[in-house]
Amino acid sequence: MSERGLLHGQVALVTGAGGGIGRGIARRFAEEGAAVALHCRTSTESARETADRIRASGGAAVVLRADLTDEDACRRVVAEAADRFGGRLTALVNNAGVQPVRELAGMTVAEWRTVVDTDLTTVFACTQAAAELMRDQDGGGTVTHVASVEARSPAPGHAHYGAAKAAVVTHARSAAQEYGPWGVRVNTVSPGLIDREGLADAWPEGVRRWRQASAVGRLGRPEDIGDACVFLASRLASWVTGHDLVVDGGVSARPTW
Repeated sequence: MSERGLLHGQVALVTGAGGGIGRGIARRFAEEGAAVALHCRTSTESARETADRIRASGGAAVVLRADLTDEDACRRVVAEAADRFGGRLTALVNNAGVQPVRELAGMTVAEWRTVVDTDLTTVFACTQAAAELMRDQDGGGTVTHVASVEARSPAPGHAHYGAAKAAVVTHARSAAQEYGPWGVRVNTVSPGLIDREGLADAWPEGVRRWRQASAVGRLGRPEDIGDACVFLASRLASWVTGHDLVVDGGVSARPTW
């Protein structure tokens, strides 16, 4: 990997790195010179394949498995990521999450809590653990939450998901204020629709509408979100904190009338 990359010398933990967006973020961090700890809960094989690709290209990568809805597991993963790379952690990307579809009328409290615990509470716990570690090291660090355009414009059937992502954006703004004196910057990236294998077949009408609405005429790619996260973790964003960076191909800029 590059010795002149934007993240040369950094150590990053990417949660949910077994999924498409997480893999894209991990690859881009490694390409820019960071050592990467890839967290996964169930997609172990996918995370390992990504780590193998990073190492084959000359980078450093490890895979850490945990259920982050357990607070102790959050602290363990953060600590282990640092331990694997010399005791430092300079960047955390909170990407782990779920996105089930469920109408409000039939939604149970248990279903609501599953999304909130997975998409929001893990962000709180991992950020708290990482900030405490970053506070004691030279140069501080960065935390980036992967939110969603649904934080502002939730789709039907996604009330729990939209509410959790809106809270993630607000958490970042609060954390930016409180952790700023510790040398820790906290931001969010809000993706639009990101392409994945089989999506066009599973949701052809939605894909068609997204492409039509996009100012650049395409869906997003995992690497697009990785690029945004790299920027926020780099020195280029040294005066950027508490910000929500929307990465949706211009769809949200489109008038609704």
